[in-house]
Amino acid sequence: MKRKLVRNIVVLFLGVVLVMVSGCTDTSYSEDASEEGLEDPYNPEIDPANFVEEIDNPYLPFEPGTTFVYEGESDGETIDVEIYVTNQTKEVMGVTTTVIREREWEDGELVEDTFDWFAQDKDGNVWYFGEDSKEIEDGEVVSTAGSWEAGVDGAQPGIIMKADPQPGDVYRQEYYEGEAEDMAEVLSLEASVTVPYGSFENSLQTREWTPLEPGVEENKYYASGVGLLLEEAVEGGDGRLELVEITTE
Repeated sequence: MKRKLVRNIVVLFLGVVLVMVSGCTDTSYSEDASEEGLEDPYNPEIDPANFVEEIDNPYLPFEPGTTFVYEGESDGETIDVEIYVTNQTKEVMGVTTTVIREREWEDGELVEDTFDWFAQDKDGNVWYFGEDSKEIEDGEVVSTAGSWEAGVDGAQPGIIMKADPQPGDVYRQEYYEGEAEDMAEVLSLEASVTVPYGSFENSLQTREWTPLEPGVEENKYYASGVGLLLEEAVEGGDGRLELVEITTE
C-alpha cells in the first residue's frame, strides 16, 4: 500500500466533520456533514503570496540536504524508506513548492520512487500539492497511477501538517476525487515514543485514513524539532516503520 511521507501503511475512513484549517483556506464545513465526513465542494483558496520559501514547521522541518531514514515491517515484508529533501523546487498553482524524494524498498528491492511537492504558508501550515510517483518491479517502472498534481483535473492541495495542531483537529491532506483523499485527525500532543533514533515525550500523535480504503487505519507520531518518528498500523493491516537516522549534507 502506498505511503505518503512516509507513505500510508494503512488508512481508515471515519465519519467525522472536517474543521477549517488555519491559513490561506476559505473553506467551511457543515456540522452535520454526510456519512463520508465530507462537505462539497472542497476548494481551498490558494494565494501564492501567502506562502514562504522555507518549511520549518517544528513537527515537519524540511531543510534541503536532509535525509530521513526509516526501517520496519509491513505484512511480513522488511521495509526501508529514505526521504530526501532536495534543493529543487516546482511551481504548482503558482506556489513554489519544495521537492522531496521518497524511495521505498521491500526486502531490499526498490518498489517505489516518488517526488512529493510541499510548501508552507505564512501561518506555518505545511501543504501537500501532489506527487510524481513511480511503482517499480525488477528495476522497471510498472505504474504511475499514484501521481497527481493540485490544480489539474480537479485535484486540490491539502494540509500535511498544521501550524498549531490540537487534539480533535480533523483535516484533508489531499484531494483528488477517487484517487487521493487522505485525511488526518490529531489525537494527542503528549505521546511517548521510542524508536532507534531516540526516545521522545510530548510527541504529536495523529490518525490517518481515507474513504477509498475503508477498514484500515494508521497512527503517526512526530517530535518537535525532529519530524516524523513512527507510523504503525492500528487496524486493517500489520506494519510499523521507525526513524533510525537523520543526516544532513
